[in-house]
Amino acid sequence: MTGLRRVPLGPINAGSEPELVDRIRSEIERHGPITFARFMERALYEPGLGYYRRPRAGPGREGDFLTAPETHPIFGHALSRLVADVWQRLGRPLGFVLREHGAGGGALAVSILDGLVAASPELLDALVVEPVEVEPFRLEAFASRLETAGHAARQRPATSGAVTGLILANEVLDALPVHRVVQRGSTLREVLVGWSDGGFADVEAPLSRSGLEERLGRESVALVDGQRAEICLALDTWVSGAAAQLERGVLLIIDYGHAAAELYGPRRRAGTLAAYVNHRAHDDPLVNVGRQDLTAHVDVTAVQDAAVAAGLTPLGVTTQAELLVGLGIEELLRRAQSDPATTMESYVALRAGLMRLLDPAATGAFKVLAFGRGMAVDPPLRGFGFRLDHPWRRT
Repeated sequence: MTGLRRVPLGPINAGSEPELVDRIRSEIERHGPITFARFMERALYEPGLGYYRRPRAGPGREGDFLTAPETHPIFGHALSRLVADVWQRLGRPLGFVLREHGAGGGALAVSILDGLVAASPELLDALVVEPVEVEPFRLEAFASRLETAGHAARQRPATSGAVTGLILANEVLDALPVHRVVQRGSTLREVLVGWSDGGFADVEAPLSRSGLEERLGRESVALVDGQRAEICLALDTWVSGAAAQLERGVLLIIDYGHAAAELYGPRRRAGTLAAYVNHRAHDDPLVNVGRQDLTAHVDVTAVQDAAVAAGLTPLGVTTQAELLVGLGIEELLRRAQSDPATTMESYVALRAGLMRLLDPAATGAFKVLAFGRGMAVDPPLRGFGFRLDHPWRRT
């Protein structure tokens, strides 16, 4: 187990990618203000220039924030027990696929595979890992990390066909493009992106899509006057696409989010959109274009509705803290304590990482959603049967 070093906070002003700014400004000058979803799509995914499409440090210690698997490998060690449980319930098939969306540099995949060495070594002979990423250089980094860890033989490029196994999306949906809206009296308006005084600026306008109001109506959401919110219509497409990839097995989604009633409640009058740069969060999404991450909390109700519409069966919803405790993370901690190879430094790092993973003020309150095809609802998947008696717990 390796230690975590302290990550220094950098400046919020990282500058923008000049060419990307020029491209987006040209689109606005040709066609008028664009939806924030379009702006976010280009800011994050413009080929060669967007935040996730540039060959640079991204999410992680050298980038702008820490995801759970980068916090400490114990996260993946615990998840390996859930992966093994799914394999057992499917009848221990050969060619069991772990398809990871947003696989990044392979931190989660390696820790899951390392965890399986203890949790279910026989599964390693049947397991195939398929990373899903938007850039070849990220897939190369993923392959290199698995090779270094001794797991190169277990990886193959993701195919387009349906698989038997587990499809995993850890902190992926929060980066899907969102529309921004604001309630003005009895009218819902959209907040577009325009160009003014040498920079991008908010522009209020009528809704660009009827689906925005329809989504809130289906969820019985009524915003109050002046309230801002984000609506992710891309959730439906992403979930239906992931469901189509699953012949038998589980779709597992881990992300920060809330049921619609809470997500759009009065506590969040300003919405949840946030920008991350140099390990710092701020509330201006229109600066540092191409050099900062943009995220919004996930509408759990919309995800559930989309999964059911795609033919998947809800298998459970819990929090990250409850899942990890249910998977026996305390036992993993005790095992590390008794391991002669555990140094004081690595144990302190483990404890610090574990606190972040379980703390509801950090990532412990993240939602974990499981949907299945060809899977029985009962008994609950491993990790989903545990509940913490805390007032912050909401599903």
